[in-house]
Amino acid sequence: MADDTAVLWLRRDLRLHDNPALVAAAEADRLLPVYVFDPARYGTSAFGGRDSFEYEKTGGRRTAFRTEAVADLRSRLRDRGRDLVVRVGDPAETLAELTAKVDADAVHVHTRPTPEEEAVERRVEAAVDASLVRHWGHTLHHPDDLPCAVSELDDTYTPFRKAVESESTVRAPAAVPTLPPRPAVDPGELPTPASLGVEATPIDDRGVLDFEGGETAALDRLDDYLWETDALREYKETRNGLLGRDYSSKLSPWLNEGCLSPRRVSAEIDAYETRRVENESTYWLRFELRWRDFFQFQFAKHGGTFFTPGGIRRRDIDWQGGGEAFERWRRGETGVPFVDANMRELAATGYLSNRGRQNVASFLANDLRIDWRLGAAHFETELVDYDPASNYGNWAYVAGVGNDSRDRSFDVLWQAHRYDPDAEYVTRWLPELDGLPPEAAHEPWTLPESERATLAYPEPVVAPETLRDE
Repeated sequence: MADDTAVLWLRRDLRLHDNPALVAAAEADRLLPVYVFDPARYGTSAFGGRDSFEYEKTGGRRTAFRTEAVADLRSRLRDRGRDLVVRVGDPAETLAELTAKVDADAVHVHTRPTPEEEAVERRVEAAVDASLVRHWGHTLHHPDDLPCAVSELDDTYTPFRKAVESESTVRAPAAVPTLPPRPAVDPGELPTPASLGVEATPIDDRGVLDFEGGETAALDRLDDYLWETDALREYKETRNGLLGRDYSSKLSPWLNEGCLSPRRVSAEIDAYETRRVENESTYWLRFELRWRDFFQFQFAKHGGTFFTPGGIRRRDIDWQGGGEAFERWRRGETGVPFVDANMRELAATGYLSNRGRQNVASFLANDLRIDWRLGAAHFETELVDYDPASNYGNWAYVAGVGNDSRDRSFDVLWQAHRYDPDAEYVTRWLPELDGLPPEAAHEPWTLPESERATLAYPEPVVAPETLRDE
């Protein structure tokens, strides 16, 4: 009987631990792990649909993070006497060629619930002369373990959370399997961001953390946050922070690129609760993992409706287009210091706190009334931890067209004084305001005209009295 051969098509699942597609593919006699850099994911793209616009899909930081993650996975496979085949090209054409070359019987892949990812899967399935075997491995809860079918899930988070907490279990992380031999195929060279047409972004030493791509760095960060710094113990109290490496776990870049399994994180929380402490903070980190799950399952339920101007609530809102107000928001020059500081941190580092994301999103959508999808697409370009379901789901939520019927607008002035009382964060990213009293640093337009002119800081794009109350 002839040996059977499996291809493992890796996407945003760049790890060996708890990788269901890898476990299944490793049952074959020969295994060819493949990663394909799709040029369509880099450079300018049309958003599509009503009121379409162009934007850059993947910016410099996430491209660098991704290439590092692929390099790390190749290194970890080579440590086990195996290798990763890397190609640049159309996934359907590339995988069709490779499956034919090795006479593969099956292509194993982790499926994703968002339209673009599903479309690529269908194209690959049609192109390869092998079975496409889909696996689900990027959430804490598996869809088969949910209390009901995905199509029947509640559209608000609290009922979802209560249901999964009481009626669903979290599967144990899968061990790394014994890997069968690899067919003789040229492994190929790793591309650089520049060769993918993406401009490198310099590192800013004001960033909260150096986000290095790969499973190795992911497991190091998990160990550091829980065990070395013991920061998990106070997570609930610090999670709304703005400065520092440990106010939050900052695991999202590795979770979203698949370098880290959420089930591995949950298992480490279990161990921490046994060995250190079980409290509201340990509960809350898993609470946030379920928020991440919630949007994955919501996209599986509603699909592309999330990307429409009116969202899943199909609201008819007269959104404004881009223009100068949007450009000032994007550049961090709105004249609202708390907004601008966050936008400049995003531009400089590719990362932003949860508190910051909510405020800048609310300001764009609820105060400027600019099409929220422009802001979400800008985040898609800039964020090192971008995930389509989490990003667009949260933006729609704040803009009032997503998974909540309540008004989610923020009073950014109140938020600034509440979470940055000494203006330490604002002046870190807006050094032109350094030296002002905290009250003035948050509201520079309250200064006399003569003093304001010396700050080299713009007049606000919206009058402060028009900002909405929380």
